[in-house]
Amino acid sequence: MDKVLGIGNALVDIMTKLPNDSTLDKFSLRKGSMQLSERDFADQINNETVSFDKSQSSGGSAANTIHGLASLGAPTGYIGKVGNDSFGEFFSNDMKANGIEPFMLKTATDTGRAMALISPDSERTFATYLGAAIELSDSDLAENQFKDYKILHIEGYLVQNHALMLRAAELAKANNMKISIDMASFNVVEDNLEFLKDYVKNYVDIIFANEEEAKAFTGKEPEEALNEIAEQCEIAVVKIGSKGSMVKSEGNIHMVEPFKANSIDTTGAGDLYASGFLYGMVNKKPLDQCGKIGSLCASKVIQIIGTKMSNSTWDDIKKNI
Repeated sequence: MDKVLGIGNALVDIMTKLPNDSTLDKFSLRKGSMQLSERDFADQINNETVSFDKSQSSGGSAANTIHGLASLGAPTGYIGKVGNDSFGEFFSNDMKANGIEPFMLKTATDTGRAMALISPDSERTFATYLGAAIELSDSDLAENQFKDYKILHIEGYLVQNHALMLRAAELAKANNMKISIDMASFNVVEDNLEFLKDYVKNYVDIIFANEEEAKAFTGKEPEEALNEIAEQCEIAVVKIGSKGSMVKSEGNIHMVEPFKANSIDTTGAGDLYASGFLYGMVNKKPLDQCGKIGSLCASKVIQIIGTKMSNSTWDDIKKNI
């Protein structure tokens, strides 16, 4: 089975279930977005919501996808940067415990954390203190980290670090790897559109985007956006929420139906969709089947708080596959 390497912002997710959206209004957070913040702002939100239901897990978009792949049984690795603190130790130990080959770099800066605020309608809004994660740089990357891997999965949140993105692509292509990217968030796409378009055109083979991200990238509605994205890469995936997803490659479109689910938290839905899709790919399954596996994984994770599913849930997913 081909090995998948992830690279992204190594963050500890602090999942917080909101009784209503007043907290978002109070802190001027755009619902459904990811907003970068200073540590004090993240701590302020954490303190303001101290009485709400909370849980903690290792996170970051690419890390979530790699965790999902490892849970399905795929060989995986991950590149990220954490601090010399309890959060960093928690993150690194979680990687090792899940059988993921860790390329974890350390710094004196505090480990990054993401305040994931979950609205009653299950939409999630992030206030993210990147901390040590933002210090991951092109000089941290080396060829030995990429050796023997076949797919590099990059989270779109890294797009603000152009040198890092370009170095990762250079090393991946030198090792004959395919590059997969998840566009991460519509506002990230909007803010980095010119660079992202060039990057996709020159390096990317597989693109994952939801309908908002696809529209930010192309200015078009889902199906037209899918067609435009597919002209620039080998495989284009546009996720359309409760309507499922669309996959296009070599002129062929596959409509993937969603699995029924009682959604309580959409955090990680896109990340786990990518896990399932890439798992199908490394097992040489047809693209429509890859989409179905992705949809199955996404349908399971939205029924829990956070992104870490139980072993019994993973066993059920594997039986269905």
